[in-house]
Amino acid sequence: MIFPKGGLGIGCLLPTFQTEVKLFVPASSLVCILSVAAGDSVDFDRQIKPLLSNRCFACHGPDEESRKAGLDLSTQDGATRVLGGNRAIHPGRPDLSSLLSRITLPHGDPDAMPPQGKADRLGDEEVGLLKNWIRQGAEYSRHWSYRTPRKVPLPKVRERNRVRAPIDRFVLKKLEGEGLSFSSDADPFALIRRVSLDLTGLPPTWEEAHDFASAPTERNYQSLLDRIFAKPSFGERWARVWLDLARYADSAGYADDPPRTIWGYRDYVIRSFNENKPFDQFTLEQIAGDLFAEPKEEELVATAFHRNTQTNNEGGTIDEEFRNLAVVDRVNTTLAVWMGTTIDCAQCHTHKYDPITQEEYYKLFAIFNQTEDSDKGDERPVLTVFDDATKRRRENLSWQIHDLKEEIVRSEKVYRERSEAWGRSSDSPFLIRSLRILSTRENTVLPIEAVELFAQGGNALEPRKVRWGRDFEVKAENPSEVGDFPWMELSLKTGRLLEGIRVRFDENASPDSFPLWIVAYDEKDRPLWVHAHRRKLASEWESSLPRNRSAMSFLQKSNFTRYLDALGKFEPHSLHRKLTALNKDLAGGRGLPEDEKYQNVPTVPVMRELEPDKRRKTHLQIRGNYLDLGSEVRPGVPAAFHALPEGREANRLGLAHWLVDEANPLTARVLANRYWEQLFGVGLVETSEEFGSQGSPPSHGKLLDWLAVDLMENGWDLKRLLRQMVSSTAYRQSSKIDSSLLERDPQNRLLARGPRFRISAEMVRDQTLFLSGLLSRKMYGPPVMPPQPEVARKTAFGGKLDWETSVGEDRYRRGLYTFWRRTSPYPSMSAFDAPNREVCSIRRNRTNTPMQALVTLNDPVFVEAAQALGRMTLKRDGSLRDRLRFLMRRCLIREPRTAEIDRLASLYEEVERDYRNRPAAARDLAEIPIGPAPSGFGHAELAAWTVVANVTLNLDEIFMKR
Repeated sequence: MIFPKGGLGIGCLLPTFQTEVKLFVPASSLVCILSVAAGDSVDFDRQIKPLLSNRCFACHGPDEESRKAGLDLSTQDGATRVLGGNRAIHPGRPDLSSLLSRITLPHGDPDAMPPQGKADRLGDEEVGLLKNWIRQGAEYSRHWSYRTPRKVPLPKVRERNRVRAPIDRFVLKKLEGEGLSFSSDADPFALIRRVSLDLTGLPPTWEEAHDFASAPTERNYQSLLDRIFAKPSFGERWARVWLDLARYADSAGYADDPPRTIWGYRDYVIRSFNENKPFDQFTLEQIAGDLFAEPKEEELVATAFHRNTQTNNEGGTIDEEFRNLAVVDRVNTTLAVWMGTTIDCAQCHTHKYDPITQEEYYKLFAIFNQTEDSDKGDERPVLTVFDDATKRRRENLSWQIHDLKEEIVRSEKVYRERSEAWGRSSDSPFLIRSLRILSTRENTVLPIEAVELFAQGGNALEPRKVRWGRDFEVKAENPSEVGDFPWMELSLKTGRLLEGIRVRFDENASPDSFPLWIVAYDEKDRPLWVHAHRRKLASEWESSLPRNRSAMSFLQKSNFTRYLDALGKFEPHSLHRKLTALNKDLAGGRGLPEDEKYQNVPTVPVMRELEPDKRRKTHLQIRGNYLDLGSEVRPGVPAAFHALPEGREANRLGLAHWLVDEANPLTARVLANRYWEQLFGVGLVETSEEFGSQGSPPSHGKLLDWLAVDLMENGWDLKRLLRQMVSSTAYRQSSKIDSSLLERDPQNRLLARGPRFRISAEMVRDQTLFLSGLLSRKMYGPPVMPPQPEVARKTAFGGKLDWETSVGEDRYRRGLYTFWRRTSPYPSMSAFDAPNREVCSIRRNRTNTPMQALVTLNDPVFVEAAQALGRMTLKRDGSLRDRLRFLMRRCLIREPRTAEIDRLASLYEEVERDYRNRPAAARDLAEIPIGPAPSGFGHAELAAWTVVANVTLNLDEIFMKR
């Protein structure tokens, strides 16, 4: 046999010359290879692609820069090219395929592939698969997840009586092919607890479970689902999943990690899930809500999805460096969340495993490179948001202002009409008998030296008819205290038609300014007109007087005295100054940006596109270094996928439409798989974060495609997708397992039994608070800081974090609302695998550690919950066993077994006796941290019930979805 050997060094398969050698294969290997039946059809996607990707693509894959010997095994053309006179893969001829020759060289041979230390050698069965595949023609096919999903006809199955939903046909078809079937249905108590936890993150009450278990019909189950989907807690549960993807946190990240006000985005996500917002619309709003023609407030808030990136406020850092890192994060997060694609490595070089070039990475980078944010400490641009109560007040005020404006318009119209009519009907001249000059300031002396009144060119004053006084009494409709107002009354000889008035003042008098009024009366002592102003002291003041009624506003005496009384309380010129200043402030405020008008009102960082003249140029970054730039790159999407939808620009809005376009082969698959993973514990694609070459193939590929297409055909309706899943027999099976099934399918990839796995960190805490009766159902608003161990409040450098423990019901709100600090996440949730959210988290780890038991036994939140549950139980009527039955029903949502009650009863009696002998310890356990013991109960019995409740809340069943 002739095959290549020697040549171009480690990592290459093809040299530039050939050597004739004899191939010796150990008998055991030959037997294994021959054991792979030559007639078996080999699936490239499931069997060959993973082998090549894991063992070969690092050196012989899509990345041209790292490719050895020019050999590309990622494409059929590259693999079958003649290089150095040979082909790595010769379709139909395993004996002429140098790939097989090199991978079967003896261990230690320097030309053996893969090179030692690069990857594990292929086993005999894997070699046999490659050999059969080459013999069958070595056909390549496009990676399964890059092909458009198809909705195949529903499979036919034998056990049609076990089919409740289309999902069941796909699952049952595979089970029947393995000689298996569905397990029996879960008991009603287990089912209602399972579906309640899955859909709301909270268990049902015992009463809800008992009602369903008494009649677990299909109709009642669907009615139960209706009620669950309508609960506000549905949005809270599913928002938690999305917030992991959005890397949502209440702090900015990096070393300083200062607080960040962004909870308005979290509330937007909750509302979106509760409203069942179509996922395509949900996508458009978050990627590019600001680019809508007329964006609403919630659509702008939605763009905070990509403002969850970290910002570095540490002194001495370079803003542009960290702005660049934020854009990198947005590219990586977008492809990971929507397309299950890890694109990170293409930042520095062409992807080693998937067909994405470095240039295409920066095409996506260019799309996100045009926003205003720039790693500044003030988080701009931001959007002012209001909570629900403030929004209602603002709306009410807006309506009141609207109504008042309309009333003003109507009143002004009536005034004009009546004034004009009055002026036309009464235009006779004023005959004035007397004038009174007065000040509205109390205890003031009028500094008047002389007064002259003019009528027909002469002085109209009657000699010696001038009176001074300080006891002028103002009789108003709403009388105030009588003031000592100074006044001067001037009597005329007869009723005269006056033309003007001149007053001379003492310039040396004090004060230097005062309010001055002049009131004219007729012969019956009725006020005819009033002149009022703030007088700055000068030598004299002169003014002409109105000659008839059309030149003034007529005052009834009662109105006049009322106005006089009111105006006496302030000074007109002072009011004028204040109004002038206020109008200036208001005029200035109208020109301020929104985020400056409401400095004390919560804000949300949002995306905002740069103005056209400020747009940045994007360049390829050599090895990902933002200071080492290559050629300019225009915005675009990877060529391996579909093109941008027709008529769409290469901007964030165009990209958002591209993500949810029906031609996109990944988004709907990724979404359906993510929801499946949440309900079944493992996705149909186990590597939910990776749908590319390095990911695992789907366990039920046709089912995944059917769900993806059905999701798109039905308006991206997420509640409908979830209902399909939880309505299926596959979901409603018992999770009990026998030894044979455990040995055959330990990971339940065939789905021959129901899901059973540990609940999430937030569910652990929320369920405990719910069962204890402490859980607050308050929704939305700023994050809260529930109690945590004192040690958790200290930083690595010995200082204390600004963790101010919340009071009142905020101590007991759902984990979703807990302040999320990236550098120091809430300890109990970290213990149960919650991420720090510095970056996007697609899939949480699921661990089982002693630390978790320490948390649920000793953390102050869990201790207080045990105290509250113990008190609740103790207050129940009945015997010890009756109370224990209540406790176990409430916590486990099933009927307790006699043996379980016996053991808890013994525990209670033993602990209660112990605490009777230790009153101080009993008091501490009964009252710290929950508070004073309720009257009528002893410390020993309260402490004992706390222990029993604590034990019950720590049973394995509590933390498992069974």
